[in-house]
Amino acid sequence: MSSAAQKRAIETYRARLVERGLVRFEVLGLEADRALIRSLARRLAGSGPDAARIRALVSRAVSGDAVVKGGILDALRRSPLAGADLDISRSREDGRKLDL
Repeated sequence: MSSAAQKRAIETYRARLVERGLVRFEVLGLEADRALIRSLARRLAGSGPDAARIRALVSRAVSGDAVVKGGILDALRRSPLAGADLDISRSREDGRKLDL
């Protein structure tokens, strides 16, 4: 049996997790996948773009949905340079003359 101090410490720790938006749950899997599942859970617990990308990839893989076309175009539209008036035209030159 655990003491009152240990129970209070666990309750405090779990309350801090809830404040961060995290919850505890149990997963059954193969022993060989333990490290993979833990690292995946650790990465998904983050809130950065890496977590969002991994979440989308895993969701797509688990659901079996086909890859949506036009992903590159959507990424270019979200680019910080979208809408910037950049002159990306290339000058046309005949090149240099060579005496063969």
